[in-house]
Amino acid sequence: MIPLIYPEWQGPANVKALATTRIGGVSPPPYESLNVGDHVDDSPLNVTENRRRLGEQLGSSIEIGWLSQVHGTDVLSMDAYRAADNCADASYSCLPEKACAVMTADCLPVLFCSVHGNEVAAAHAGWRGLQSGVLERTLERFNARPGEVMAWLGPAIGPECFEVGAEVRDAFMDIDPQAALAFQPRGNKYLADIYLLARQRLIAAGVEKIYGGTYCTVSQPELFFSYRREKTTGRMVSLIWFE
Repeated sequence: MIPLIYPEWQGPANVKALATTRIGGVSPPPYESLNVGDHVDDSPLNVTENRRRLGEQLGSSIEIGWLSQVHGTDVLSMDAYRAADNCADASYSCLPEKACAVMTADCLPVLFCSVHGNEVAAAHAGWRGLQSGVLERTLERFNARPGEVMAWLGPAIGPECFEVGAEVRDAFMDIDPQAALAFQPRGNKYLADIYLLARQRLIAAGVEKIYGGTYCTVSQPELFFSYRREKTTGRMVSLIWFE
């Protein structure tokens, strides 16, 4: 069995959400072992087998909507999903057993569900996408009000490891001066708290139920891939769907 991480939230019983680690696959170093990214020069055969193992564990009825992510804000609806036209950084579904999925290796995966259990979404929030509004664009797809939407912040780079330049801090502060709270000076750079930045944006959008944000992909190499730590590495995936 592939070890999985599950959100600690009181979501609707029919909503299923999880994140993979780097454990449980067939890829050799530097992609060991459960690399699901098909864009990192790992063997396509390895990636296919890793995705097959994950799909087998989820169940044959679950369709995973794999995306080609570009650090943007486009949101793909799973009712129109096509593997040949999947360039987006978030996906939304109001159909059962259509899993929204985002791949990460330091960027922040955010999983959403309505409290009614009939809408779900997943967003890939690197700092560029987060600053540009990928979380807000994802929330706009919901029929439920933001106060009726739950969000889980999955494994990402932690606040003690995410060093950025002043231009990143300035970009967030141009939108919300309160973003300054998420940046701590270190020399001529800053340590950024991507979890806090995401919480600020979600709260401003009206989301009240926010969970997660406790992992650090950089400082936990036994569990997670990290682009910042290793450069050449694999990708985890965070998924959500409803039955």
